[in-house]
Amino acid sequence: MLWPMIAIALGFLGLVVLGVLAVRVFAEVRRLARAVGTATERIQRASEDLERAAVPLAARMHNLGRERP
Repeated sequence: MLWPMIAIALGFLGLVVLGVLAVRVFAEVRRLARAVGTATERIQRASEDLERAAVPLAARMHNLGRERP
């Protein structure tokens, strides 16, 4: 009777360990998702800034090309 009780206790402890690890993985995935979201927003803002800066430069280059014969 002792061995079945030990087996049940070890099985329960194994499930507890797996549950704790699952919670840790879930927390890390949420943290990673937040970091990816933040990085995506920063990249989007940088690309918008680059686009705004490139429009006048492209217009100047276009005008320079028209001035040459």
